[in-house]
Amino acid sequence: MNRTVKSFVFFMACVVMVASVASSALAFDTISGKTTGEIRQESYRALNELLRNSPLAAKLAQKAVAILVFPKVYRAGFIVGGQYGQGVLFRNGRINGYYSTIGGSYGLQVGGQSFGYAMFFMTEKSLEYLDMSDGWEIGTGPTVVVVDHGMSGSLSTTKALADVYTFFFNQKGLMAGLGLQGNKITRID
Repeated sequence: MNRTVKSFVFFMACVVMVASVASSALAFDTISGKTTGEIRQESYRALNELLRNSPLAAKLAQKAVAILVFPKVYRAGFIVGGQYGQGVLFRNGRINGYYSTIGGSYGLQVGGQSFGYAMFFMTEKSLEYLDMSDGWEIGTGPTVVVVDHGMSGSLSTTKALADVYTFFFNQKGLMAGLGLQGNKITRID
């Protein structure tokens, strides 16, 4: 076999491996062995901790139409990677649905990690897009801005013009970089 064919075969083997791991997690239970009560409790705890530790997140929460919280997302990869997590959409302080996030990636990567993230939907239109799309792929539709520590000091709620603001938290493990591009968010209840 020539080098191109070997690379393609290796790539396809990695894709099949990641797909089988992801489908096994989904087939085990639509909410991956956790009860909705456990997901709800973890999501409440994660959101409360984020709001306590980030003044900007607390201010955005007051103006947000809804907040989608994924308290723990698991990510692993070796050239081909995947990630999966579950969370809750809160609207007016109440649960408005359960969601999953799943994603894949390809490139120079190795390792594993867990992290959480919260998405603050600032407009009805952005929330409608989440509801109307049968699985929202981040990177299409509403504008998503990832808030990092540097930005959180300069962004005020009066300058907040994006549709969705995202905060990452509780990152653990060894894997470089965090991103949402290529993630798909789907309602699971």
